[in-house]
Amino acid sequence: MKLIRYGQPGKEKTGVLIDDVRYDTSAFGEDYNEAFFENNGLERLQQFINKNASALPKVDDNERWGSCVARPSKIICIGLNYALHAKETNAPVPKEPVIFFKSTTALCGPFDEVIIPKNSVKTDWEVELAVVIGKKASYVEEAEALDYVAGYALHNDYSEREFQIERGGQWVKGKSCDTFAPLGPFMATTDEIENPNNLKLWLKVNGTLMQDSTTSDFIFNIQQVISHLSQFMTLLPGDVISTGTPAGVGLGQKPEPWYLKPGDVVELGIEGLGTSKQTAVVYQQA
Repeated sequence: MKLIRYGQPGKEKTGVLIDDVRYDTSAFGEDYNEAFFENNGLERLQQFINKNASALPKVDDNERWGSCVARPSKIICIGLNYALHAKETNAPVPKEPVIFFKSTTALCGPFDEVIIPKNSVKTDWEVELAVVIGKKASYVEEAEALDYVAGYALHNDYSEREFQIERGGQWVKGKSCDTFAPLGPFMATTDEIENPNNLKLWLKVNGTLMQDSTTSDFIFNIQQVISHLSQFMTLLPGDVISTGTPAGVGLGQKPEPWYLKPGDVVELGIEGLGTSKQTAVVYQQA
């Protein structure tokens, strides 16, 4: 299955993507949130679709794509998880996963505009594979880790490098601005993705290919990441884990870093997980 959500921000309805067509599943009566995943939601949703396949309404093409899952209890990110990315940022290859959080208020739709924050001059891009947790996980063994996954999605881990690196404190300061977590277009359930540790991923800025890699270059694979995180915190159903970005970010450009400006267009994709697109706009006081 491929889960989608659509509609205006804060008023999203649920749906599924079948043969590249969006269908409404709001009659199912549940959002794609913690309670849904915790209570066997994927199996119940599949049964609902099987029973009502011919009656599912199509979603109008003009409807906004929302985040493919509802706001989770937490968005956990893994830093420096590709060796070449660590090298381009002059960071040592980590001996265990680097962990930081991204505010859940950064979550947005895959085609929403990305807002360059107030006082920002170093807004950067990062194509990443996101993992959605399917059941409560604590002290998980690597061999069992994939049993705790509900599905996978495309994520752009936008980062304000000055806030992140030059302003002190945790990386979360540079990761959590509004619109800095476009997720989707859809969440693919695990049966749709044969091997999450071997997926091609890419990102372009204004049509120029900036990131081009595969998840086979992970320093820590999906199983290792889930197991490691579960030693320090309980992962809840619906939680999102973003697994790191490959080389090619703005911070790593030579001879000098460069960053997004208003009007720049960022396009990205992951094999089997679709594509997304964001146009950068300047922050405006509401």
